[in-house]
Amino acid sequence: MATLLISPTLVVLGLVIVYPVLAAVYSSMFTVPGVDPGTGFVEGGEPFVGLDNFASIFTGEGGRFWNAFWNTSFLTVTSVLLETVIGLAMALIMHQAMRGRAWVRASILVPWAIPTAISALLWRWIFDSEGIANTMLGTKVLWTTEGFQAQTAVIIAEVWKTAPFVGLLVLAGLQIISQEVYEAARVDGAGPVRRFWNITLPLVKPALLVAVLFRLLDALRMFDLPYILIGAGKESVETLSMLAQDEASNVRFGPASAYSVLLFLYVFLIAFTFIKLLGADLLGGRDEPGGKKGGRKSPRRRADGGRSRQKEATA
Repeated sequence: MATLLISPTLVVLGLVIVYPVLAAVYSSMFTVPGVDPGTGFVEGGEPFVGLDNFASIFTGEGGRFWNAFWNTSFLTVTSVLLETVIGLAMALIMHQAMRGRAWVRASILVPWAIPTAISALLWRWIFDSEGIANTMLGTKVLWTTEGFQAQTAVIIAEVWKTAPFVGLLVLAGLQIISQEVYEAARVDGAGPVRRFWNITLPLVKPALLVAVLFRLLDALRMFDLPYILIGAGKESVETLSMLAQDEASNVRFGPASAYSVLLFLYVFLIAFTFIKLLGADLLGGRDEPGGKKGGRKSPRRRADGGRSRQKEATA
C-alpha cells in the first residue's frame, strides 16, 4: 500500500529529475562533430568519445572550467556568509514589538519578491559608470567590466536580493521561542548579548541552518544575476552555469553536458556533506533505535529543562 501511494510521486521525480540527469550523462559522452577530410563536409552525428570530455578538464585543458569553479565557490561562500549575518539581523528587527512592524516586515521582504532579472537590471543601472554608486562614492569605478569590482557588484546585488529570504526563515524560528525563557534569563541577570548567544541563537539554529542550506544550493547554481548584471564572457564572474550555457549556445552539447554533470555532482556533494554533518541540528534532534532520544537534547528541550530548574530555584 505504501509503494502504491508514493508511486505517483516517484514517477514525477523520475521524469523531472532522474531522466534529465541520465540524459545529461549520456550526452556528455559525445563531442562536437568534426570535418571529414575527404569530403570537406561536417560529419554526420556527434562522435562518441566516452569520458574524454571529463578527462580534458582534469588533464590541464580545463582552465576555463577551473576558473568558473573557483568563481562559483567564491561568490557562493561570500554571499551566503553575508546573507546569513544580515538576514539574522533582519529577523531580529522584524521580531521586535514596535509601531509599524508590519510595514518594516513588508519593506524588508520587497527585494526577495522582485524577479532576479529585474533586480539585475536595477543594479546594472546603479553600477553604471554614471550611476548612483559612483556618484555616492565620488569616483569612476567600472563595475561591469573585468576585475574584482565586478565580483563585488554581483555579491552586493545577490545579498540585497536574498538576505530577506534568510531573514524570513529565521523569523519563523524566532516566533516559536517562548517569552518565558527570556523572562527567566532576565531574572538570572543575563544581558541582551548573553540572551542572544545562550538562548536566541541555539533555539533558532535549526531554522538558520535550513536557510543556509537552501541558499548554498541556490547560489551554487547562480546564473541569471551575473549574466544580466555583468554580461556573458566575463572571466572574473563566469560561473559553472554560465559556462555550461555558453558551451550549449555554441552547439557544443557534449562539453556543456559534462560541465552540467560536474556542477550537479558538486551541488550534491555540498548538500550531502551539509546534511550528514548537521542533520541532527536540522531536524532538531535525532532518534536512536528503539524510540529513545539521542544523548544530545534539542535546543527546545534544553530550554524547557532550564526553565523548569529556574522555577524550582525560585520556589
